[in-house]
Amino acid sequence: MPQPDYIVLDTNVLMHDPFSLFQFKEHDVVLPMAVLEELDQGKKGLSETARNVRQVSRYIDDLIEKWRGDISDGLPLDPGPGDASGRLFFDLGDGARSMPTSLDDNKPDNAILATALAFSEHHPERTTRLVTKDINLRIKARAIGLVAEDYSTDQVIDDPDLLYSGKIELDDRTLKTADTSTDPVVFPASVAKNWYPNALVHGADEQFQAIAGSRDGKQALARKLIDFSSDNSRIWGVRARNMEQSFALNLLLDPNIDFVTLLGQAGTGKTLLALAAGLHQVMDEQRYSEIVATRVTVPVGEDIGFLPGTEEEKMNPWMGALDDNLEVLAPESTTRSGSWGRAASLDLIRSRIKIKSLNFMRGRTFQNRYIIIDEAQNLTAKQLKTLITRAGSGSKVICMGNLAQIDTPYLTETTSGLAYLVDRFKDWDHSGHITLRSVERSRLADYSAEIL
Repeated sequence: MPQPDYIVLDTNVLMHDPFSLFQFKEHDVVLPMAVLEELDQGKKGLSETARNVRQVSRYIDDLIEKWRGDISDGLPLDPGPGDASGRLFFDLGDGARSMPTSLDDNKPDNAILATALAFSEHHPERTTRLVTKDINLRIKARAIGLVAEDYSTDQVIDDPDLLYSGKIELDDRTLKTADTSTDPVVFPASVAKNWYPNALVHGADEQFQAIAGSRDGKQALARKLIDFSSDNSRIWGVRARNMEQSFALNLLLDPNIDFVTLLGQAGTGKTLLALAAGLHQVMDEQRYSEIVATRVTVPVGEDIGFLPGTEEEKMNPWMGALDDNLEVLAPESTTRSGSWGRAASLDLIRSRIKIKSLNFMRGRTFQNRYIIIDEAQNLTAKQLKTLITRAGSGSKVICMGNLAQIDTPYLTETTSGLAYLVDRFKDWDHSGHITLRSVERSRLADYSAEIL
């Protein structure tokens, strides 16, 4: 039987996922003193990282309290919150090491490397692996002959191209198995065995478009979509320019769908569609009392520093996309028929949209709200869980983003919380997803997205 490995954990793994201590099954986990020092420095504050650090400290303290033996023998990770059966060791850094002289021992990263190298040399019969989300540290580790790898336990998918797109294309032979003139269209159950609820079902020529409905052992139903590409079906002046946009509006306007995810690169219309559908349901149908919009505040360039004002005023610079789309939608309100339509103005519309900061979402409950979470690709699964569970009775949540534009450190396309949501919600009867493919902002934006 092979010996379990030694897993030397870097600080950033614990900051990213406090549960990582218990994710290595039968293998032994090693924490260098440099990691404990960095955890101590990162425990203060109200950020998600600080909360994770404090949770790690609680886990370790609980393990110490339960153990009655010598800590140097390792703390059993079982029983714990996971299925780990190994032990947790602390490296004091007092063993003999043969680190390259070019590496400064006073740097925490190099102290972690030294621990991994010492365990590798002192326990040649066992594999020592350094697990870190720091690419440069992995490069240095491999350069000195260590096994180093990324933390991949929270990886949703192996390849972002394999992420559920929300569409199911039917060939002509399959379409002939049903009478497409009826609504709903009835397909044999054998055709729909791989269908997810509320998926876009379409023909190769896109003439047939429907949404996957209920099914049993004999048949599957597909409801025909409202064609929002028609001038007669505009929503707040917005007309769908392609099949995916039309389907997105169907999802956004469906009262039986409580949760919608929209993926797509810049210019595919995510914010415009979500906002137009939200205003229609708040102002016209009065299905929701107001729109609540939020997004993660990760700057693309240098941080602009302290922002004065209220919570909403501080968030305004981050919600520029919302204002840009309101400028597009506002002219429509002045020409609409109806008693409120004639008096509507941009200020009135904005009064029905509340901008909220992620930092103050814990403990909140939003009843009967249309909630937009923008730039959700920059959030972890845990952060998105915190946000989505704020939705109270009668609320609808829309998460949207572009997995190719992740600005949060240590998040990737395969570990983003948005990818996690798309994968986990695809089986639920009250959720829907679509990946928008075509850039419709302008020919310049379309060409730039293609070549740059």
